Amino acid sequence: FFYGGLATRMFGAVEVLMGKVPGRLSYVTVAGGTAFATLSGSSMGSTALLGSLMVPEMSARGYKKHMSIGPILGTGGLAMLIPPSALAVLLGTLAQLDIGKLLIGGIMPGIILATMYVALIWFQCRIDPEAAPVYDVDLPPFSERLRLFARDVLPMLAVIIGVIMLIMFGIATPSESAAFGCLGILGLCALYRSLNFKVLVDSVAGALRVTVMAFLIIFGSATFSALLAFSGASAGLLEWAVSFDLSPLSMLFIMFAILLVLGMFMDQLSMMLLTVPIFFPLASQLGFDLIWFGVIVLLALEISFTTPPFGLLLFVMKGVAPPDTKMTDIYLAGIPFILCAIAVVILMVIFPDVALYLPNLVK
Repeated sequence: FFYGGLATRMFGAVEVLMGKVPGRLSYVTVAGGTAFATLSGSSMGSTALLGSLMVPEMSARGYKKHMSIGPILGTGGLAMLIPPSALAVLLGTLAQLDIGKLLIGGIMPGIILATMYVALIWFQCRIDPEAAPVYDVDLPPFSERLRLFARDVLPMLAVIIGVIMLIMFGIATPSESAAFGCLGILGLCALYRSLNFKVLVDSVAGALRVTVMAFLIIFGSATFSALLAFSGASAGLLEWAVSFDLSPLSMLFIMFAILLVLGMFMDQLSMMLLTVPIFFPLASQLGFDLIWFGVIVLLALEISFTTPPFGLLLFVMKGVAPPDTKMTDIYLAGIPFILCAIAVVILMVIFPDVALYLPNLVK
């Protein structure tokens, strides 16, 4: 999708289709970033692509830094929630969850979060119109826009919907549906005549690096879990945690806060290695639905990706931002989007079906 140029093609189409609206490039970032998240599954890859494509254009159009950087940080994290999230697959493997249900459970929170990002951008444009200046664009005729949508957007949407439907209706396992998605993207690259030997080699090498890293993490986590179990430390930690006689919601808040604090200093994979063997048995003992809890953990990991001072996406963004961009600019740009993600967590606590309705439909 990335090496074959499909991402650039889709972003160009979305930008043309968006038309003339205040903050249009910020909206394009959210819309295109959400679609890209469903096809890439990589938060860092999504942020790097969005940053390299959109930030120079926004800067040239006079967008203030928080309007160009903030939406990219927000939508970059959506790749953790929306299928085929690589982190969700790894979390489901480590916690021994139904990976299909965990992937489907992230869809509705992801859509709600993207909608909140759009509302936030609209509000920011209303209170400060100069933050995202309106500029004239050539809007093609309706027939041309329809052709553009059918050529550059609809095929990608078909692959996305196909992957999700295969999992939801029990036609294929997550691994099989991922293979379908891979074949679909390869077919599109061939159709658009962007598939060549170099693209294929680069894509396979990138996938291989991620896969090897994931297997190493799974090996480390399994070893750590076994050590906790055989030493009795796991049972001791559970007894110690339950002995405080706190309510389940209080324990959930403590675990969520621990993830946020760890995210300030650790990468997400190390956090999962450290916390999954402890948090998921505790969540089970507290009576939480583990799919619901898994989606909350994914949201916490997403938030921690943009949590100052050492959130990984902050440094990815710094790498593709204009040279005059300070780290404080990036920190401040990400805060409103962090608050949106926290609001979705609160919504899930109040209404668990936000995360559980779709997984309960899975056959």
